[in-house]
Amino acid sequence: MKTFSATPADIEKNWVVIDAEGVVLGRLASIVAMRLRGKHKATFTPHMDMGDHVIVINADKVQLTGKKRDEHFYWHTGHPGGIKSRTKEQILEGAHPERVVFQAVKRMLPGNRLARKQLTNLRIYAGAEHPHEAQSPAVLDVKTLNKKNTRV
Repeated sequence: MKTFSATPADIEKNWVVIDAEGVVLGRLASIVAMRLRGKHKATFTPHMDMGDHVIVINADKVQLTGKKRDEHFYWHTGHPGGIKSRTKEQILEGAHPERVVFQAVKRMLPGNRLARKQLTNLRIYAGAEHPHEAQSPAVLDVKTLNKKNTRV
């Protein structure tokens, strides 16, 4: 028996919508990263973009356990003394709360060209509305996959 290696003709991409309301951030990010890579498919091939298009809604209502809301995201502006930081709580309450989910998913993917391409299949929205109804995405209920995925 030969090992199956997918070709571009074998790839079938589906659309999936995930509601992040009440879901723990790390568990959500690991499920989304797995879907983006295509590891949930039996025909997974590591060097091909096999993953689905993933839509995450209600990203501003994601849950963080412990004291993680007070942890900082750091970045450097490139100028001397240009280190900056924001807490996850400040970002979630700010203008772009979807960035917390995006960074969590990005950091669960490998750091290569293929992962950057796979990240283009991820769409994150802070509210409950999204403009991708025409693709008729299937709903993936992350809350029912495992009882630890949610916090009350």
